[in-house]
Amino acid sequence: MSDMNIAVEGSLSKASSRGINKADVVWMLGLYGTAIGAGVLFLPINAGVGGLWPLVAMLILALPLTFFAHRGLTRFVLSGSTRDGDITEVVEEHFGKTAGKFITLLYFFAIYPILLMYSVAITNTVESLMVHQLGMTAPPRAILSLVLILGLMAIVRLGGQVIVKAMSVLVFPFVVTLMGLAVYLIPHWNGAIITEAPALGEAFNGDFIKTLWLAIPVMVFSFNHSPIISSFAVDNKGRYGANAEKKCSNILLGAHVMMVMTVMFFVFSCVLSLSPADLAAAKEQNISILSYLANHFDNPVIATVAPLIAMVAISKSFLGHYLGAQEGMNGLMAKSLREKGKNVDVKQLNKVTAVFMILTTWAVATINPSILGMIEDLGGPIIAMLLFLMPMYAIAKVPAMRKYAGNLSNGFVTLIGLIAMSGIIYKLIA
Repeated sequence: MSDMNIAVEGSLSKASSRGINKADVVWMLGLYGTAIGAGVLFLPINAGVGGLWPLVAMLILALPLTFFAHRGLTRFVLSGSTRDGDITEVVEEHFGKTAGKFITLLYFFAIYPILLMYSVAITNTVESLMVHQLGMTAPPRAILSLVLILGLMAIVRLGGQVIVKAMSVLVFPFVVTLMGLAVYLIPHWNGAIITEAPALGEAFNGDFIKTLWLAIPVMVFSFNHSPIISSFAVDNKGRYGANAEKKCSNILLGAHVMMVMTVMFFVFSCVLSLSPADLAAAKEQNISILSYLANHFDNPVIATVAPLIAMVAISKSFLGHYLGAQEGMNGLMAKSLREKGKNVDVKQLNKVTAVFMILTTWAVATINPSILGMIEDLGGPIIAMLLFLMPMYAIAKVPAMRKYAGNLSNGFVTLIGLIAMSGIIYKLIA
């Protein structure tokens, strides 16, 4: 492409980047919809179980934590020399092919544990619905989990386009219903978390630090929408050229303000409706906040609506993460086969991946490990490595990213990333 063409495209991009257009709004809603999923259903438990002050601290941290991290990853993708290079290509450009393979592996392990977590969550949600709302005796856990997972896998067999369409249809009714439930809970606010809170001077002790420390990986997980950032950056780079970074930052900020306002309103409404003891019981029962609310309140509306919302949200998130996990596992197997000089049959890879996913998700759902524990130990820390630390490392090492050096936000993002990853160390020594 000639310098004249680049200059013309740059001027056109500059003209088209003024104000907010339809494409910007679509991306804003897309980013918002990607982040708002089943992870939100577990945030009130971890956010509120430590009492009022850790919850207030999370409210203060939520917007900068989400915005600065995703802006850093967006800038990283935009730093590639090609117009349409995605995150894997940019990683290879800046760090080499070996790093590209490592990032692919990390992406798989960022998504796969979440898939395992949702297999546990959907089993527990349906089991709770059967026992508490329908008055039935639940079948043996191994049978129930297998039926549910095979049902979800049957939807997977319909193809990726069907899944994406189903998710896009479900996300906004899910958000509207979630906000409706948050408003509906307002008459049930009891203020127990406020009356039981210690004085401000006594609050910042070891328990506060521990609660906030372990809650940060859950926050990272709940607000994460890193899988869509690469597509978001590439699309806007093609649309706005040299102005893409500023435009992306504005779109991200709008999406994140909506995200934090709605999610934290839902979190506060749930927490104010329960006591710290209730939230601890929800964590012990290993169920989502919606399932606990349905069991806790003697109210037919909540008892009927809450488990259904939870089932829709968890199923939507399971299907979305399955696509990512399948792509990651297929990519790893394909690279291994090509290195050995063997042919790659995508249909065969899909079958191998499907069998592996069914067996492992079934086993984990039957065992029933702690969902929040899985987020703290696996999901949050690995996402933090990719979303928080990799872009900050690139700012220090990659010439195309040096212009972002020296910002105070870089230190904040690095600190949050290290805190999220250190949760693993805490679990090992605790």
